[in-house]
Amino acid sequence: MTDPTPVQTAAPQGHRTGPEPVIRCTNVAKIFDGRTVLDDINLDIYPGETMVIMGGSGSGKSTSLRLMIGSFRPDRGSIQLLGKDICALDEHHLNEVRKQFGILFQSGALFNSMTIAENVALPLQEHTHLDQEIIDIQVKIKLELVGLREHADKYPAQISGGMKKRAGLARALALDPKILFYDEPSAGLDPVTSAQIDQLIIALTRQLGVTSVVVTHEMDSAFAIADRMAMLDKGRILKVETRQWFERLRDMADAEAAGLPEDERLIRQFLRGDAEGPITQRRDQSAFTTDLFGA
Repeated sequence: MTDPTPVQTAAPQGHRTGPEPVIRCTNVAKIFDGRTVLDDINLDIYPGETMVIMGGSGSGKSTSLRLMIGSFRPDRGSIQLLGKDICALDEHHLNEVRKQFGILFQSGALFNSMTIAENVALPLQEHTHLDQEIIDIQVKIKLELVGLREHADKYPAQISGGMKKRAGLARALALDPKILFYDEPSAGLDPVTSAQIDQLIIALTRQLGVTSVVVTHEMDSAFAIADRMAMLDKGRILKVETRQWFERLRDMADAEAAGLPEDERLIRQFLRGDAEGPITQRRDQSAFTTDLFGA
């Protein structure tokens, strides 16, 4: 191995020099029905970067996204978005902040009764005072960015799953957001289409200078698009590091990895998709305890 020490701890995020974060989560906790889903999450996301938030099912990654967009409010802690504490805002002022970010939902979330162009035009019609002629031009520009201008008059039922994702992305771009949130952008897509979506995310981030936050458990996509990555497990952040750090951990020799702390061995198992490791050992032990004691 050319780098035998890929698991050194980086400097705390608060010591980072440069621009202020566009998103700052500080000691964020979320509790549902007495169960802690997120536990003291601290995460800074900086202008122009692509942050991938990853983790297994039930790790809290989707909840963290919903907190960042204001769909949920944390039970503890604060979330700053573009310099504003969204936890302290009423719905009216929160909606003003929401105009500055776009969301690509897992399903695309298009309105089936509207054409692709009409779906993209909707945010402009609802949140601006632009003339329809200007809106039509903006729609063409956004559809061109995602390669769908020639399909503007089609309905969602007439296009493929990958095209629906791109149409949803065009709509997310309608108001020229500063931040783009992606919820499992590769879910349900074949490998080729998934790779195309990854390249589109990279291209848009570079062309438009937006900050991208991507929630995913698809490792091929994560390593293709990320600048930095955050690993969630059971509601806590195990590590926030550069993509290169996670690549070195993933590719480390087994003999060397055996000496790592448990959290880093857990991350490595998740990155590699190994059948054996701390994740499966924990599941097996939990299943046995539940069977034995009934709780």
